[in-house]
Amino acid sequence: MPISAIDAIGPAFQHTKEQLLRPFRAAQWAKLALVGFLAGELSSGGCNGGNFQVPTRPTGGHGSLGSVLPGVDPGLFAVLIAILILVGLVFWILFAYVSSVMRFILFDSVVTKRCEIGRSWSRRHGDGLRYFIWQILFTLAIGVGLTVLIGIPAAFALAVGWLQHAKQHMLPLILGGMFLFFVVMGFIVLSLVVHVFTKDFVVPQMALEKISAIEAWRRLLHMLNAEKSSYAGYLGMKIVMAIGASIVVGIVTFIVLLILLIPVGGFGVIAVMVGKTAGLTWNLYTITLAIVIGCIVLAILLYVVSLISVPAIVFFPAYSIYFFASRYSPLDAYLRPPLPIVPPPSPLSPSLPEPAG
Repeated sequence: MPISAIDAIGPAFQHTKEQLLRPFRAAQWAKLALVGFLAGELSSGGCNGGNFQVPTRPTGGHGSLGSVLPGVDPGLFAVLIAILILVGLVFWILFAYVSSVMRFILFDSVVTKRCEIGRSWSRRHGDGLRYFIWQILFTLAIGVGLTVLIGIPAAFALAVGWLQHAKQHMLPLILGGMFLFFVVMGFIVLSLVVHVFTKDFVVPQMALEKISAIEAWRRLLHMLNAEKSSYAGYLGMKIVMAIGASIVVGIVTFIVLLILLIPVGGFGVIAVMVGKTAGLTWNLYTITLAIVIGCIVLAILLYVVSLISVPAIVFFPAYSIYFFASRYSPLDAYLRPPLPIVPPPSPLSPSLPEPAG
């Protein structure tokens, strides 16, 4: 029988305790942190780093690229920016593909209570490719949708002259802006709901039946129509628990990062002082080196956050799995495989009397 969103909390919590603490395995914890980080399971939060400013001239005039970065060819600087944009785009595509495969690895890791990255990767890269295509198309659809929602009203306001004479059309601009704000926010909320339901309820179908995301969504829509209140309760309960988990994880993360940033900040100060002593100045190479080092430090800090978030990384997928398993029989069978049938021992044949003589 389908269980409610509240009833799924207990089994998910028990599952998390058994997977992480019975017994505690540091290697599994570290693997789950990596998988959860790459799968995008971390709770969203802000990390404000220090401003690393390029020194400017104290004069009040407008500085050019040559005055800010003396000795740097503007053409070479433009080429570097183009290369960074291209590398960033390639990295985003690569990360999206890895994240898609890791989503299935996280699913297997939670269901089986074992995280085996290499073995799961060879088994799930096909599923991850289908999910990757879905994510690319979904991202493009969101971009097109936002462009249409914002672009058409902006083009209309520009065509009728509201933007050129804004003071004479304050009332329609304000009312139209408010209406557009709520429409865009509704579109964003709908997109987030689709994203959550895709990773929670579409991914299990893709993993167990090797179907596309569109086919899985077609089946899910029938389930949603049959149990609108149950899925709405699931979404509401997950939002409440996510807020609570974000607060707890955020407090622990702040304390840990504060402790870690003390030596990291000290090392940065020493590096800057050594660079100034050696006569280094801000140029193309030192800026590139600073960006690379900053990215490495940021990746290390994010992994530390992922280590802290491992209980949440396991709990929330387990919560969705137990909720959905009561409504999707292949997942229930995968989650609770039948015990092997042991045949009863055959009765011993009575021993025959030995012949006389």
